[in-house]
Amino acid sequence: MKIGYLECFAGLSGDMMLGALVAAGVPAELLKETAAALGLGASLRMEAVDRSGIQATKVDVLVGNALAEAVQEHRHGHSHEHGHSHEHGHGHSHEHDEGHGHTHEQDHAHGRNWKEIRALIEAASLAEDARRLALKTFELLAEAEAKIHGMEVEDVHFHEVGNVDTITDVVCSAVGLTWLGSGMGVEEWYASAVNVGSGFVQCAHGRFPVPAPATAELLRGIPTYSAGPEGEATTPTGAALLRALKCRFEARPVFRAEAVGYGAGTRNPKGFPNVARLSVGEARATAFEAGGFATDTVTVLECAVDDASAQVLAHALEMAMEQGALDVMAIPATMKKGRMGTLLTVLCRPQDADAMTELLFRETTTLGMRRREERRVILDREIRVVETPYGEIRVKVASAGGVRYNAMPEYEDCRRAARERAVPLQWVMQAAVEALAEHAPVRPVEETA
Repeated sequence: MKIGYLECFAGLSGDMMLGALVAAGVPAELLKETAAALGLGASLRMEAVDRSGIQATKVDVLVGNALAEAVQEHRHGHSHEHGHSHEHGHGHSHEHDEGHGHTHEQDHAHGRNWKEIRALIEAASLAEDARRLALKTFELLAEAEAKIHGMEVEDVHFHEVGNVDTITDVVCSAVGLTWLGSGMGVEEWYASAVNVGSGFVQCAHGRFPVPAPATAELLRGIPTYSAGPEGEATTPTGAALLRALKCRFEARPVFRAEAVGYGAGTRNPKGFPNVARLSVGEARATAFEAGGFATDTVTVLECAVDDASAQVLAHALEMAMEQGALDVMAIPATMKKGRMGTLLTVLCRPQDADAMTELLFRETTTLGMRRREERRVILDREIRVVETPYGEIRVKVASAGGVRYNAMPEYEDCRRAARERAVPLQWVMQAAVEALAEHAPVRPVEETA
């Protein structure tokens, strides 16, 4: 499976995304044609730049021969080292803006509302998958703004993100990202934890700590950290694109990179490469994974209990299984002062981790819990029904790459048959395995557990 992997060690903005896309192989002419097709008078300028010794691609949005109005008439006056403005990543300084004589009040006259931007994107000549991604990105931005300001989504008026620069960044990024799907076969997106920067940012409504309110809202549930020079590293546009792509935020997946591209921000701070890196490649890169073994990510919850009865602990683990846990374990443990206790382990899907945590706190006496995500290698599972002298028995078959590794008769089926036929349980289990090996199964059964 082909994947795209975004490394946001210096944050992410719209122009950084465009630069990374071009550097990773997206046709530059495709993005230039997209910018022109929007009917905003915008064009793209692309150039190779140096960012702390790394060659990267810088993409600027132009109107005529000048940088887009969102930059020339830039409101924020950032002079931070990182190189991103609040929304666009162009990093113009306060002095540059004042030289154009623009005021804070004039800024509010620019920008568009969500309805206008939606109509513009719907009317543009775009591939349908790119149109959906662009609309989803702006929808996420609108929802974030609406939540922050306590208004309806349809009433949101974009100040920072409604200008030519950002509209072009988002739509061209959507076209480039979906081209990687159709042109290079990318099926799934991964991303690293996101560097948000530090310090303060001047928004249309005031001065706020980094990340800015809209960015913070869009990054809810996404792993973030702060590093490098002071300034805004990730913009609302960058955060919205990550969320619209439905990236998986976890440890770097095992894959063989076929293309690597660096997209640059404007500033070039010493010793800190102001770039985003995009890699595209085959997810099953190792000989081990090439054999057909599947992998997934699970959450492991652990706690040690020494003041609850065995019945209480058994009930808690039983409830965890009923509510979707993948597996549960209870292991005897010697705790402080020589007390005997039990180490409880629950394996679950990451999206179920909060509910499982709450269940263990509610149903056991633990006061704390260890929680971590781990990557596991798994065999494909299939349930088959076989005919035996003792009746039909379900058998769980585990395989990978067309190779069967093991088969295990379902205990409850075998136990029921043994009781009904008054024969030893092991006879029934052996008969089920022999039936699977010697004869075609009666029928497959879709596994629901």
